[in-house]
Amino acid sequence: MFESDSQYPATWYADSCRERQIHRPALEGDLDIDVLVIGAGYTGLYTAHNLADKQVNVAMIEASRVGWAASGRNGGQIILGFSCDMPPIEAQLGTERARLIWDLLRDSAQEIRRKISQHQIDCELAEGHLWTSVLWQRIKILADWQEEAAHKWGYEHLEMINRKDLPGYVGSDRYVAALYDREGGHLNPLKYVLGLAAAAEQKGVRIFEQTKALSYQKTSDGYLVSTPKGQVRCKKLVFATNAYIDKLDTRLSRRVMPVGTYMIATEPLTEAQASQILPTNAAVSDNQFVLDYFRLTQNRSLLFGGKCTYSGKTPANLTEGMRQDMLRVLPQLKDVKITHTWGGHIDITVHRTPDFGRDGNLFWAQGFSGHGVVPTCAAGRVVANAVLGDTHLMDMFMELKTPPFPGGEMFRVPLQAAGMAYYRLRDYAIPGLSY
Repeated sequence: MFESDSQYPATWYADSCRERQIHRPALEGDLDIDVLVIGAGYTGLYTAHNLADKQVNVAMIEASRVGWAASGRNGGQIILGFSCDMPPIEAQLGTERARLIWDLLRDSAQEIRRKISQHQIDCELAEGHLWTSVLWQRIKILADWQEEAAHKWGYEHLEMINRKDLPGYVGSDRYVAALYDREGGHLNPLKYVLGLAAAAEQKGVRIFEQTKALSYQKTSDGYLVSTPKGQVRCKKLVFATNAYIDKLDTRLSRRVMPVGTYMIATEPLTEAQASQILPTNAAVSDNQFVLDYFRLTQNRSLLFGGKCTYSGKTPANLTEGMRQDMLRVLPQLKDVKITHTWGGHIDITVHRTPDFGRDGNLFWAQGFSGHGVVPTCAAGRVVANAVLGDTHLMDMFMELKTPPFPGGEMFRVPLQAAGMAYYRLRDYAIPGLSY
């Protein structure tokens, strides 16, 4: 799964912005730089932006293309919070410090909007996110989060939507309740990441594509990173590789597991179809363990995502399997054609808590566990601040437990898959339960 490529994968997103996909040169020869960032996705680009704003000399190397991995393939949903939600963070840090992290996340969602406005990034930004419940017994999860968000984190922008009112938000009989978040939203992730890269270059950041980091070693005054056609000497080094850390640093790769997830895109819907399915044009995700998520694009194609695999292999009959998942939610689309099918890898941690850290002048952020659009923006601030010498946020994140996956290289995948089977069973309804 750790392949790289000189072209973007055949996604709906790639076809939506061919003219923006400029080729950047590979590194040829040696380079001396203050800070090297490995990985030109969201995490790396946010970090580079923040450092460049402080006049730090920054370069980035990317094994494939800018935003080639999850940053350019994801569901594009702006969702506040980490995948683990706030309780495990509060349990380990206490309410007061957990509130600082929540405030960081909330401001990061607004920072995305500020960057779009400041750099005039045309990325189809739309407002609103709907978190739905498929099961009656999980409505309590929605209600508990609404209360917790308001009373603990000072966030009062969540509106509970009961079943009779759901058609005003989503045209599906599958859901029994939802929370509407007015500060959530969605965007075209590839257009956005390409816009971030162009804006970073305008600030003086140098980006080298087709330049894989093969190895690194500590030196007396920093680090030496080897690439296929050159070496980079840097005073400080940032890993922003997420699921693609692989053998570059086995200490870090043991703490994340790549998990496959998949999406399809439909042909453009009619205005009537689009307005019936998503009347407010909000993004939707459910609270199942193996969740479904979907949204409309600017041209009214429906993008639908879900499934997860641990083998690193693409599931057989993926397009039809994804189509059936979509029809389970939106049966009215049975005659609509699927135009694109694609997948990618997210990086999960054992507890779904983020893994941000530092070791001397080496810094990293990984383990977004499927919620990356907003948390990577927060990570870029945490890492950049630490590089600049302000480590108070980084030190908090380093208190969160992110242990290696049990089982080692050979057994961690089957052990994880077996454990997840239990949670999949909990995605089924309790007979007779309703309200």
